Order: sequence, then C-alpha cells, then structure tokens
Amino acid sequence: MENKKILVVEDEEAMLSALKEKLSAAGFEVFEARNGEDGIKMAIENKPDAIVLDIVMPKMNGMEVITKLRADSWGAKVPVIILTNLGADEHITAKVAETEPAYYLMKMDYSLNDIVEKIRSLFGV
Repeated sequence: MENKKILVVEDEEAMLSALKEKLSAAGFEVFEARNGEDGIKMAIENKPDAIVLDIVMPKMNGMEVITKLRADSWGAKVPVIILTNLGADEHITAKVAETEPAYYLMKMDYSLNDIVEKIRSLFGV
C-alpha cells in the first residue's frame, strides 16, 4: 500500500503527539497543525488522503475548517474524522451530515487503535 497522508489538526499537545506516533507506526505519513488556520494551509498545500480534526481550537474552530475545506474542489472530497470531547449537538451533527465524507468520534469513546482502524477502513485496508 502506498503511504497515505493524514493531516492531524489538534491543539492538545499530548493528543497530537499520541495520534502522530500511532498513525506513523501504522504506516501513514502524518502532517500536523495546532490550530484551524494552520490546518487549512497544511491541507491545501499537502492534500492529505484524510484529516483528523478537533472541533475546539484556537484561531479557527473545526466547523469553520470543514466549511472552508468543502469550498475547495479538492477539499470537498477529502474524508474528515471529527475528533472531539464535545457531545454531538444538533449543530455539529447537521454539519457532519452536510459535509460528507465526515465521521464524528468522541475522544472518550475511542482509543487510538480505534482511530487508526477507522482511517484504515476509509482506504479499504
């Protein structure tokens, strides 16, 4: 399998580090951004095969990132896994539904292994 590129947009340093380490160990090429603005720039420059995106972040939240991504011809199709501590309120679930392909995972409900498996399943691995 060709190395798939994954962009992780996460402002919590421990979570970002853990995701990067786990995804790299699973054979993915990992890019990182610590806020929404940098996430958009990294996504457009590197065109990852999937994006793991936190919702609550400085400079630009995850919902704004998704909106900007989906306005781009490439970004309209990239799978996004929303990873957050927030409960799925109506606003979030509506945004996920309108911005397919997008997936919503609660940090407390999923292990790092579960996240890796979710990403692998996106690529049929």
